[in-house]
Amino acid sequence: MRLPGLGGWSDDPLWSYVYPWLVEHDRVGRVAWRAATGSDLSLLHAAAAEIGTLPRGARVLDVPAGSGVALRGLRPGQGLDYVAADISPTMLARTRASAVRLGVADQVTTTCADVGALPFADASFDLVVTLTGLHCFPDPGRALAEMARVLAPGAVLTGSSLFTDAGPRYAPLRRVGTRAGVLGPMCTSAEAVAWLRRSGCRDVDLTLHGGAGYFRARKDDAR
Repeated sequence: MRLPGLGGWSDDPLWSYVYPWLVEHDRVGRVAWRAATGSDLSLLHAAAAEIGTLPRGARVLDVPAGSGVALRGLRPGQGLDYVAADISPTMLARTRASAVRLGVADQVTTTCADVGALPFADASFDLVVTLTGLHCFPDPGRALAEMARVLAPGAVLTGSSLFTDAGPRYAPLRRVGTRAGVLGPMCTSAEAVAWLRRSGCRDVDLTLHGGAGYFRARKDDAR
């Protein structure tokens, strides 16, 4: 049974307002993030910051874009081709609003897409970012395979997620999220690493921090 008043992603859930607010309000956000997930919000900020290191002309996929949280890493005038993809038109509208507010709208294109069947060519992105999204997908293994498929050889996939092997302390968080309709079946950190390697990624690094995990992998040059 779904918890009343929270709503799943198709219902524009309450969490879709709370999450970006916490990320943008650093002082309060750090405290609330640690209380809820046991993790350090600066690790999520660091994952987004990799976007700002890319050279002009690089192509980035952000999926699920949500409210545009990862846009904090994109610099005005950087000259990237930034594709924000999400299955929810409401989330994409918020991403566009965030891009305008941050002065990067000229670099951002939004696309309504299912992460299980991304409408992009193989090897077409220089970076794929998936912040706090893997745990929402109905088939996380398929999602990672699709994100790896669109990575260019040598390109990086980076992201964060809740994982089911993070420990019993965080089981209530996962149960509430599932009942609210904002979490999918999720997976263990070991499963995520195995799926990434099976999809042609090397140098796979996944670190659990509290109830969340932060991962980074590079597409094999031979693929």
